[in-house]
Amino acid sequence: MKVDLLISNIGQLVTCASSKPKRGAAMLDVGLIENGGVAVNGDRIVAVGKSEDIARSHDAIQHIDAAGKVVCPGFVDPHTHIVFAGDRFNEFELKIKGADYLAILEKGGGIIATVRHTREASLETLVEQSRKRLDKMLACGTTTVEIKTGYGLNAETELKMLEVMAELARTHPIDIVPTFLAAHAIPPESKDQPEKYVNLICDTMLSSAWKWFVSSSFYRKGPFFCDVFCEKGAFSLSQSKKILETAKSLGFRLKAHVDEFTNLGGSRMAIEMGAASIDHLDAISDDEIKLLARSETIGIVTPTVNFNFGNAEFADARKQIDSGCAVALSTDYNPGSAPCPSQPMTMAIACRYQKLLPAEVFNAATINAAFAIGMANKVGSIEVGKQADMLILETNDYRQIAYEFGGNNVTHIIKNGKSIEDQ
Repeated sequence: MKVDLLISNIGQLVTCASSKPKRGAAMLDVGLIENGGVAVNGDRIVAVGKSEDIARSHDAIQHIDAAGKVVCPGFVDPHTHIVFAGDRFNEFELKIKGADYLAILEKGGGIIATVRHTREASLETLVEQSRKRLDKMLACGTTTVEIKTGYGLNAETELKMLEVMAELARTHPIDIVPTFLAAHAIPPESKDQPEKYVNLICDTMLSSAWKWFVSSSFYRKGPFFCDVFCEKGAFSLSQSKKILETAKSLGFRLKAHVDEFTNLGGSRMAIEMGAASIDHLDAISDDEIKLLARSETIGIVTPTVNFNFGNAEFADARKQIDSGCAVALSTDYNPGSAPCPSQPMTMAIACRYQKLLPAEVFNAATINAAFAIGMANKVGSIEVGKQADMLILETNDYRQIAYEFGGNNVTHIIKNGKSIEDQ
């Protein structure tokens, strides 16, 4: 069979193959094929197996000899906030000195500080700055990313952020899944009337965002999510439920920031509403973990946040996996709590502080992350019929990607069947 690309002599082919989110013992299986090979035609994978078998049955226009290195799926990052303007360097210093995140937020810092800069920035400025962040993520091996709004907190800027995502999707190799997070914080102009802002989201902003989605290039390519920050100082349980119910009625799929600092019951609420993911989970209860394990919802943990805050405690991802939850990993790349573009760094932190094994973090950063953003039919694993999004790593043992930290073992990126340097 004539194909466009053949990768052979792969020392370890890490497929992360699965038709459903991985749980429990399945998290230890990365679908390893020793001395593997992959054939690609167009942007799709057409054959996966032993190197000699793939080479014997396929004649390729382009041939890559992996020279015994590891080949794995492109990483999927299911929770990011990379469209923003400004920086939070001053807050970084305050946190080093012991300032509390919620206290900074209450004083007009945190999310609100970034909102001011993002409202003032032009679309072109946001595109330029966000593209550079995507470049960093791509260099670290991320080939699919979810991006949230949430630094506008008014209709005009939230829609501007969506337009930024559309332009990035048109011009950047990384696949983007958009999420509408107008419920990220109460804007300063509604500080004394939070219900007024909740009503604005439900009565106007969500429908405007959905109309934008239907007319955008994202429509029919994948889902459009609505997210809400259910947390003390942000949105209450009842407010969060109202927003998600309204979004669901319009056609949005659901996500929820829950249990980052305090348990308000958001995990149970979001799971019972059929959320694709619940994210952070530092303060999730044992009963909610059991509920999560019985559900189709993916639990996304963000160890970069805890690491950035200098915390000694992390979300108990070990307990979640042992309880049967489908767990995914994310950088939560954002200007305040997690200025980290690297999924490999996230994986390294999760191994050390959350006691996940290298196989578990691989599955959490690929196939489970893809399920968390409704894209597992296209990305997240090396399987016949999926997009040819693959990485070649400078190692002969996949565990090195989590064992080593601070550098970058990604040496070759193939996106949609083509080497990034060729695009």
